[in-house]
Order: sequence, then structure tokens, then C-alpha cells
Amino acid sequence: MQFWPDKQKMQLKTRIYAAPPPCVDEFDRIPDSILLIILNKLADVRALGRCAVVSKRFNALVPLVHDVFVKIDQVVSVDGDDDENLDYSSQRPRNLFSHLLKLMFFTLLRPFHNLHDVSNVNRPLLPQLSHHSAEQVLRKFHHIHNLRIELPAGDVGTEDGVLLKWKAEFGSTLQNCVILGGIRVDQKPASGQEPLEDNGSIPESFYTNGGLKLRVVWTISSLIAASTRHYLLRPIIKDHPTLSSLILTDADGQGTLSMTAEQLREFREKPLAASASSSRTQVPASNMKLRYVPYMELPEGKGIMQGATLVSIKPSGESTSSNRKETEAFVASAFDGSFKAVVKALLKRRTYLLEMNGF
Repeated sequence: MQFWPDKQKMQLKTRIYAAPPPCVDEFDRIPDSILLIILNKLADVRALGRCAVVSKRFNALVPLVHDVFVKIDQVVSVDGDDDENLDYSSQRPRNLFSHLLKLMFFTLLRPFHNLHDVSNVNRPLLPQLSHHSAEQVLRKFHHIHNLRIELPAGDVGTEDGVLLKWKAEFGSTLQNCVILGGIRVDQKPASGQEPLEDNGSIPESFYTNGGLKLRVVWTISSLIAASTRHYLLRPIIKDHPTLSSLILTDADGQGTLSMTAEQLREFREKPLAASASSSRTQVPASNMKLRYVPYMELPEGKGIMQGATLVSIKPSGESTSSNRKETEAFVASAFDGSFKAVVKALLKRRTYLLEMNGF
């Protein structure tokens, strides 16, 4: 046995080691209000679905976001159709809009598989996932203010080289619509092949070579596409009384349907007139203004648009001074980029008035 000398004992010092501080997750210090701002910036519904499975806190916050973006890439039929896993890059189903809300979106729904009800963490928000549609996914968001939905492709089939864009505003029915169309060509035809004079009037050949008929087809097809989109939005608008902005567009950038807070309120308050022939909103009798240019150079060297045509549509009986100004502003700002410059040039052209019956 060995004893420490008293001197050594005096030199010994007691060392007390403090326990290490507990690990603190700095992310937990961020207030919920800040996290909601971040989630609103994220917007994409699939990304939000992934966030919802990160933690119970995120699971409770995701349904409270105000801004939601739904991008539909692929659809799978649930009605026993033969066409399964349809990829819009290869083909488009014939009756896209008559079946749109009957389709389930696997690429959309998959991130929500583990999203749970905050009142019962053991009950998923989306039980029986394979039987739910995009409408039902959106129903889990309780405070949507701004909703944007993107379809995988445009609705109106066109031939190669055709440029067609449309934008429509709806309340309980059509309020405004503008259609821009033409054929992209590399250069003007050589002299003698096509008259190049442009005196501001529509040339006689426009009526005889099928040009007018083609533009009527573009107009009717665009209105059918817009009114079908509008009709199929009914359950989404009904389920989300907080909506103040709704945009339904497509990946091709062909058509855009938009509704403001006032138009959404009108949609809820007034009965919607459905078309007797198909599942779409009835298009009312309307006045149309047509403007035409035989050839127009696109800005930024993007070629030439042959037969550039601008058609603005307004329901009959709504041509007050204030409405005319609103319509002009809507038409002038309907499209972006080079197409905005084309519209600006066409608005300076002679206007031709037409009337269209409701359908």
C-alpha cells in the first residue's frame, strides 16, 4: 500500500467537468410564421408533400400554405381504360378534359403517401392513395389563396408551324378572351408567289384560300378548351373559399385561364350555365374584334408570322366605356415576350367586327 505525502495531497486539485450542453436544433427556433413564408415560396405541391413527412411540425404547417402550384406530368386512368401510363410527350388522350377529374396523378400524389392528419397522427390524410385525384389532394390544403395548375400539354391540336396562344378570364361565365394565331415561316415568299402589298385591309385571298375558315376553327377550339377548363374547376373552387387567384395553364404555353378574387366570388354566387352537349361551361353570345396582318416579323429574329391574327372576344351587351378600357388592357397584357410586341402591333391595325352565337 502506498500513501501520498501530505505535500502532494496539498498540490492535488479537484477538477469539475461540466456536462456538455444538450444539442439544440437551431431550426426549431425559427417561428412558424417564417416557416410558412418559406413553404409558400416553395409552392410546388410535390415538394410540399416531401416536406410534410420530415417532421410532425412540418406535417402540421404544410396544409396551411397560401400559395400552391400543381404541375401535372402524367396521368393514369382509373376507369379501366386501355390507355395506361399515358405520356403526353408521345400522345394525348382524345377526351382529356371530359375525364380530367376522374384521373389520378401518380407523380403528383406519391409525396403525400405519408402525410398524416394533425389531429390523429396515425391516420393518413390520404388513405387508399390509388383512389384519390388532384382535387382530393388540394382539399387537404385549408387556406389556399393563390393556386396555379399546369397541364402537361395544350388543348388545341395544331399543325406544324402554327403558333396559337389564348388567354381567357371567367367569372360564372366567359368575361374576356383573346386569341393570337399565325403560321411561322422563315422568310416572306418570293415576289409573284404571294402578294406582299399591305394596305391595312384583309386581302381578298384571305376569304377564298381557307384563311378565314382556319381562324374560325382556332377561335372555336380555343373557346371550347377554355370553357371546359372552367367547368372542371367547379369542385376545386367550391372546396377552397379562401381562393383569391386561380390560374390554369399548360406546359406548352398555349392557353391560360385566369380568375381573380372578384371573379371567383361571382362564380360561387351565380349559377353556372353548362353546355347541353358536353361537360363545359356554355359560351355566351359574343362580339368579336378581328385584326389581321399578312406578314409580321417577330422580335429578336425569331422568324416571320404569316397571317398574324388577333381575335378579342367579349360577351354581347357588355360594351360600356369602362368595360372597353378593361378589355383593351386585358388584350394588351395577355401575352409576354415577343408575342406581346406582336399584339401591340396588331392593335394598331384596322378592326373587323363579328358576332357569334352562344354555344
